[in-house]
Amino acid sequence: MITEETPQPPGTTGPSRHAQRLLARVRAFDENRPWVWDAAVALLWTTAALVDAAGGWRNTARDPSVPAWLVVALSLALTLPLYWRRRHPTAVLAVMAGATLVSDGSGAFLQAAYLQMLPLFHIALSRPPRALLWSLALILPPLVTGAVRFTSESWDQRVVPTLWAYALVALLGIAVRSRKDYTAGLVDRARRLEIERDQEVRLAAAAERTRIAREMHDIIGHNLSVITGLADGGRYAAARNPERAAQALEAIGTTSRQALAELRRLLGVLRDDEEDAARDPQPTLADLDTLITGVRKAGLPVRFETHDDPTARPLPPGAQLTVYRVVQEALTNTLKHAGTGAKARVTLTSTADDVRADITNTGETAPAPARGHGQGLTGMRERAALYDGTLECGPLPTGGWTVRLRLPREDTPS
Repeated sequence: MITEETPQPPGTTGPSRHAQRLLARVRAFDENRPWVWDAAVALLWTTAALVDAAGGWRNTARDPSVPAWLVVALSLALTLPLYWRRRHPTAVLAVMAGATLVSDGSGAFLQAAYLQMLPLFHIALSRPPRALLWSLALILPPLVTGAVRFTSESWDQRVVPTLWAYALVALLGIAVRSRKDYTAGLVDRARRLEIERDQEVRLAAAAERTRIAREMHDIIGHNLSVITGLADGGRYAAARNPERAAQALEAIGTTSRQALAELRRLLGVLRDDEEDAARDPQPTLADLDTLITGVRKAGLPVRFETHDDPTARPLPPGAQLTVYRVVQEALTNTLKHAGTGAKARVTLTSTADDVRADITNTGETAPAPARGHGQGLTGMRERAALYDGTLECGPLPTGGWTVRLRLPREDTPS
């Protein structure tokens, strides 16, 4: 069996460490082979009791004329049951108490009766506290019987010291039990903390997977929509305007390379050996012009307006990424669903209290984008909620679709 040594505190001496290791090995041996120790204890005390039965018992006996066979039988009844003292301490104490009653009642007063302390210790160690009351009910009658039957000395000299000895043994068992319970409680607490840490790690991993899925949806969905629009436009222009078709192909290549670069940056954070990938900047509000230019090349006319408050503090990078992704998602949905002849308008308003992004299109009213974990409207609302923002979207009365995002600035009411 392989055992793990417990780390020792600083300053522990060599002999002390050696003794602790030896004690740990003895405990491990006893846990694996309890019968060896139980048999050794029972054999040791049986041998001692039989030696005492050879004649030494008469030194403490009140009636030395007790038959030898009875003394031997009582000695065996007081020692052999010790083999089962840890598994059945109450039953062992009951057998030993019966033998003690005969011993004290006959006047033999065998000293082996004090071995009742061993099962009493195990009762205090492993049984409910009320079991000690039953133990007292077993121990007290032999003491009282011997004190009443043989009155050569005051009864309290026989009963009280013995009860005190039994009480101290019971207290020792309770103390050892309390220590074991305390140690078990520490182990359980350590296990619970370990489980909680594992749960936190799993939750963090799930949140990271959700974030990565959301980013991949926004990157792939948007860029593929732009590429599709460019490809359709290039196909129609190939026959009549080869120069414009070439421009479309060039734009497709540029968009594809940008999408691949964003995907490499995103997936790079999953690799421990690519630390530089995680340091690449995410899109910000300054990249909206590039985003809208790509959408225009895909065939969707977009009008972009900004209204900035010069006194307003800049948004944190994460909030800027949220605005960028919401605008990207809204324009992507316009490319997919608004139909031919649609036009879009993006209005970005920055004040001292918040930042608002309004994205509208004048195409046909389309159904809401597919809902999914980290996709479409759900993904946009999740992004807004991360910064205490709000997202409203729906069809316009005059036709088309609108998306309104509001992100409060820090230290301002949402």
